[in-house]
Amino acid sequence: MERSDGRSKLVLLLLFLTWGTVFLDRMSQLYLAPYMIGDLHLDSTKVGNLAAITGICWAISTLLLGALSDRIGRRKVLLPSIFAFSLLSWLSGVVQSYEQMLLVRGLLGIAEGPCFSVIMALTEETAEPQHRGRNVGIVVSAASLIGLAVAPVLTTQVAAHAGWRTAFFVAGVPGIMLGLLIWKFVPEPERKTRIEKEHLTLGDYLSILTYRNMWLCCFGAIGVICWLFEVNVFAPLYITQVAGQSGTTAGFLLGAAGLGAFLLGILFPTLSDRIGRKAALLIMSVLIALLVLAMLTQSLYANLWLLAGIFFLTNAQQGIVALLMVLVPTETVPARLGATAIGMATMAAEIVGATAAPAIGGALAQQFGLSVPLYMALGGAAVVFLVGLLMKETARRTSGAHEAGSSMA
Repeated sequence: MERSDGRSKLVLLLLFLTWGTVFLDRMSQLYLAPYMIGDLHLDSTKVGNLAAITGICWAISTLLLGALSDRIGRRKVLLPSIFAFSLLSWLSGVVQSYEQMLLVRGLLGIAEGPCFSVIMALTEETAEPQHRGRNVGIVVSAASLIGLAVAPVLTTQVAAHAGWRTAFFVAGVPGIMLGLLIWKFVPEPERKTRIEKEHLTLGDYLSILTYRNMWLCCFGAIGVICWLFEVNVFAPLYITQVAGQSGTTAGFLLGAAGLGAFLLGILFPTLSDRIGRKAALLIMSVLIALLVLAMLTQSLYANLWLLAGIFFLTNAQQGIVALLMVLVPTETVPARLGATAIGMATMAAEIVGATAAPAIGGALAQQFGLSVPLYMALGGAAVVFLVGLLMKETARRTSGAHEAGSSMA
């Protein structure tokens, strides 16, 4: 795809900001949970269910609508999705009951699901072969900077001063603006325009199931998304209710983790272009396990700056997402099935890691305490490590090989 350097950077920036906004809207409910509990009569189980309903709806839509974008084009799927999830974020601020919130967050999951597969497919398609890891890492890491670093601080501060409903209204504004900018400045990729003229059959879609790496990516994605949601759903409650800290302190600590995830989310995918996907994956799986162990160590809460530093240096989760849910799948399958491959890994991750895991974690937390979901997160890190050991390396494939896969499909 021929672009001026300035235009390419603008496209990368808009995709970065849009994915970050998607994650901000999704994660806001988790950081606002301590403020919503009284008004909506929530407990740990209901907080887990809110995350779960978003996850299951996200899972279904990311595969189906991601696959649709392989047929009809990226913009036709992405733009309506952006405007829809922004509106649903606003609606989250006007609900009056747990049941209403459950409905709104389910619809939000449907709207946000295709954003991941389509944005990441666009990023991979517009990157030079030698910079795939770097560009994907940059865009994926937006979830950390905006959704995991800015969001917990922004939403808890707004909620503390103006209420949790206002925080949802604030979270919904950027999506509308970015949707308009993408409509104006991000065209359909030229390669996608050519590919969509070819008819993709059901057999073409099902062929991605024949790749061993795709199955491993699905299991690894389940592990890392389990880690993500067990930590981010229950860490605010653990820090406030078990560690005895304030809601704003929880926001500060999770914000530090999110900022670290942003930097590591760029560093490790970029490094994986040189050292390989497997090596980077193994290192990152150990780091995210260390973060959970630090959170469970009560003595560290006596020095919040030290704990924040540990969170900052170990949150490599977004780098794992870049590898297991974007880079390895798209480097494994033919290029014209890129969004479908991303959608498959994402669907597996969402159904188990973002839906079943928070629901199970919430039920176990209600029964046995809030540390149980964090031990589940440790299990997710272990799964990622095992997948890294078994995975077939893809980083050393040449751009010619990647394009050959596309022409053969």
